[in-house]
Amino acid sequence: MKKILIIILVIVIVLAGVVNWYLFVYKFNNQLVVSSQNATTTTPNDYGDLIQVENPQLNQTIQSPFAITGKARGNWFFEASFPVELVDLFGNTIAHTIATAQDDWMTTDFVLFTANLNFDIATTTEKAILILHNDNPSGLSENEKEIKIPVILKNADIGKRPVQLFYYNPNLDKDISGNILCSEKGLVAIERQIPITQTPIQDTIKLLLKGELTSQEKAQGITTEYPLKGFALQVASLNNGVLTLTFNDPNNQTVGGSCRVGILWFQIEATAKQFPEVSEVKFMPQELFQP
Repeated sequence: MKKILIIILVIVIVLAGVVNWYLFVYKFNNQLVVSSQNATTTTPNDYGDLIQVENPQLNQTIQSPFAITGKARGNWFFEASFPVELVDLFGNTIAHTIATAQDDWMTTDFVLFTANLNFDIATTTEKAILILHNDNPSGLSENEKEIKIPVILKNADIGKRPVQLFYYNPNLDKDISGNILCSEKGLVAIERQIPITQTPIQDTIKLLLKGELTSQEKAQGITTEYPLKGFALQVASLNNGVLTLTFNDPNNQTVGGSCRVGILWFQIEATAKQFPEVSEVKFMPQELFQP
């Protein structure tokens, strides 16, 4: 009799352990699903209980101006607001705005927020990441939190204008012995369409830097080393025919052999000079495009 009771006790303990494990796994997985649905982040969400975005949803196509909505707990805000940033796939900032609380933010409960986002892009559509940062007045990295939402940017239905992007075909740039000259002779103009904006030169150069060649163009021998990781146009200023282009090159992608950097230079210069108001192109900082 005693032996039977021991066996029954063991069976009960084992069954209890199995049930507890099942409940734990079910609860964990259910929390992940709910967290993912509410926060729509690109990475496992650690802050689903702090902020939940209603609009936009994951990989939603958005058009400027766009209204961001959701709710966040009061400690995500500071002075009733927190920063929102829109970046491209290389981390370069496209636009930024401020989300504001729609009610008293001095609470640990969820508070509705809204933000109006305006952006300009040079292409018809573009993939990007929307980042919602907590407001961190301490400035300490350990207090920083953010969620990332992949989105697709779409231009408003405005007029378009044709422009030329200059790429490179080495087959057109050889001497009589077949040696590549690495000269402007190899540049090839490809027509593209950009939206009609107040910054056509800047928009055209940004489009060139994306390096978007079709399979047909590649089959014709047309090449480009763009895009370069992290390399982005920051400022374009035109004064008396001199166009000064200021770039960010955190990974030193514009240095290398003289042939390579020369072609990178020629592509941008030729693309800029198609505009009749541009007679000369200068690059900043000066250490760009150094062999």
